[in-house]
Amino acid sequence: MSQEQPSVFLERRAYRQRRMADAARMLPVFGVVLFYLPLLWAISGGQGRATTYVMSFLFLAWLVLLIAAALISSRLPSGAETDDAFKDE
Repeated sequence: MSQEQPSVFLERRAYRQRRMADAARMLPVFGVVLFYLPLLWAISGGQGRATTYVMSFLFLAWLVLLIAAALISSRLPSGAETDDAFKDE
């Protein structure tokens, strides 16, 4: 009468790979928010910030996004490993 039921939980490796894939998908959204922040500063303050301050912020935001993308992509599986990790979907 008792049949083996599949496990509800994923193994730790597959779970982390899926979360890294989710983080990679959310990175462009995070980038858009970072790049639009200087526009919100101009609206809320009445007068805009100095151009050098805004350009420095945009460069640092770009650098943070670049480093985050490099870290996330180094932890993502490649090729055949991807097919094995996400075959349950």
